[in-house]
Amino acid sequence: MNRILVTGAKGQLGSELQVLSKDYSQFEWIFTDREELDLCDLDHLTSEIARINPQIIINCAAHTAVDRAETEIELSDILNHKAIAVMAKWSHANGCKLIHVSTDYVFDGTAETALTENAATNPINIYGVTKLAGENACLQENPNSIIIRTSWVYSSFGANFVKTMSKLMQERDTLNVVNDQIGSPTYAADLAQAIMDILTHEQWQAGIYHFSNEGEISWYEFALAIKELGNFDCEISGIPASNYPTPAKRPQFSLLDKSKIKNTFGVVVPDYKESLRKCMKLLRSE
Repeated sequence: MNRILVTGAKGQLGSELQVLSKDYSQFEWIFTDREELDLCDLDHLTSEIARINPQIIINCAAHTAVDRAETEIELSDILNHKAIAVMAKWSHANGCKLIHVSTDYVFDGTAETALTENAATNPINIYGVTKLAGENACLQENPNSIIIRTSWVYSSFGANFVKTMSKLMQERDTLNVVNDQIGSPTYAADLAQAIMDILTHEQWQAGIYHFSNEGEISWYEFALAIKELGNFDCEISGIPASNYPTPAKRPQFSLLDKSKIKNTFGVVVPDYKESLRKCMKLLRSE
């Protein structure tokens, strides 16, 4: 029985994989978070992975606090880059399959059409810089690995835009949301399913893949969809990102082209609103 090591098990994607794991009992699942596997402890990381001895690693761990990363540079570099190099090196030496999750923030946001896996990378914040360094280390140390870039992740688990907006719309009469950053959200449950589709596909095809839900929207339009599906009575106005300065710059356009993952592994990519509806139904039932 192949043993799967999942890092970052308490995050949004890790939590969704825990839910999904019940449908994949042909695997032995080992879910780890900081307490069970400290990715910052680079000196002992190799021996800790060797102790678990997985045949598959799904790396969901990352330093994802984009604004804090601007000052927590060393921590970002360890979690998003150096730890990946260690995992990739071990997996390559031990014939272990590695799926590493990356981000649309490796792009600068100046594109005007959906970004393919071959589009030029040029990150504009520390989070993006360290995630790109992690991608490069992953491919260098283990050319047989799979990297999945995703964007705007949300879930019924953890803190995210959908949960924050749902809460604010119940507390406030008006909200301002950025309307000039374009992309597509990703329901973490859909990404978890895509990962399992890859792992159970008859052929392992190494390389970089893009995954997010279908749709091309702004954060403002995302908020409007949350308002509609949640039946909230809150007035929402669109504002330019320049009116809402943050420590880290965000890409203005980071819509991902999903053709490669669909064509290679037969992954089904749901429409963003269909997935948002599922997630909000779960949140209402909690």
